[in-house]
Amino acid sequence: MLDWWLRLCQEGRVQNDVRTVLQYVPQFRGRLFVVLIEAGKLPESAVAECLLDLAALEDVGVKLVLVVLGGDVKDFYDWGLECEIKVARTRHPLDSGLLSAETLEILARGQVPVVDGTGHGPFDDVVVAFALKLSATKLIALLEKGILVDGAPIHALRAADAAAVAGGEGVVGVDLLLAAAKACQQGLSRVHVLDGMRQGVLVDELFSNEGVGTMVHADSYRIIRALISEDIPELLGMIGRSVRRSFLVPRNYEEIEARIEDYHVMLIDDNVVGCVALHEYPAENCAEIACLYVKQYHEGRGYGADLVRYAEKTAIERGVPRVFALTNRAADFFRERMGYGEAQAEALPEARRILLEHSGRGSQVFFKQLDV
Repeated sequence: MLDWWLRLCQEGRVQNDVRTVLQYVPQFRGRLFVVLIEAGKLPESAVAECLLDLAALEDVGVKLVLVVLGGDVKDFYDWGLECEIKVARTRHPLDSGLLSAETLEILARGQVPVVDGTGHGPFDDVVVAFALKLSATKLIALLEKGILVDGAPIHALRAADAAAVAGGEGVVGVDLLLAAAKACQQGLSRVHVLDGMRQGVLVDELFSNEGVGTMVHADSYRIIRALISEDIPELLGMIGRSVRRSFLVPRNYEEIEARIEDYHVMLIDDNVVGCVALHEYPAENCAEIACLYVKQYHEGRGYGADLVRYAEKTAIERGVPRVFALTNRAADFFRERMGYGEAQAEALPEARRILLEHSGRGSQVFFKQLDV
């Protein structure tokens, strides 16, 4: 299985490295994905590509239900067998009240149900109801055309925001967008709308934090929360590259654990992608924004600014009127992007100034007054 992922990465079909890809394997194992495929509208090469990716998902333990929206269902079933997917055709149609029980029975046997969805759209009520009865983790639609805004997919959109986006200009697939949002409002957690004509779209969407299609979600997809003990090894591994290059102050497990309430992490789809710390100095009535880091694959998306704003908001909630940051490579970021002013080391709390002097790092000092 690892050889397969390595080959995909080498061919450029997966946008992240193998470690990033494999972090999803335990997360997806045992979960149920309902995959809708417009087999009658997609070229055979695209359908074959999709089936190869579905075979890989089956291999890593994902439970699959395949719904064929048009096209020859028997041909699709035969192609599934050629790809060594353990497919089994259902006897009942999509709008049958007996289909859910039959599908669950097939899944219990360790097979992949193939459902004839001819005559139904990807997010018709009967399709959504079927996915809900199965308690699907994701509803994924591989379509002839996807959703675009100004020529690009929306990688993650809250269902509650879909109507506002759909009402704007430059939106392709408005009906699909609104239908996907409605499916989330009816109870589905994640709805993915993918361009089935794009090579490797299924793998690139599911095994990367950002994805390449449009995902509409009912709950929080990107959050910032307090660090917990289980996150500490992930945080240390994440910041290790910057620590080695002297961009961040070295930290060990015990030091972070001792001040765990100072640290916060950003998660995208339940994966840690960034962090920030807020170290308070009560005697001087200020706090330091420290340990600011965003994973390499997520740079340039504004996440660093979001983490700083979160730390500033936390400081305000705690009644801290001033924050400061030390940096030897992000001066422009703090000055121009975040509105910090440069200061001398003498402005720092004494304990922090002594640490800076002993470190020999020569970091620049930036302060900001908050509205408390």
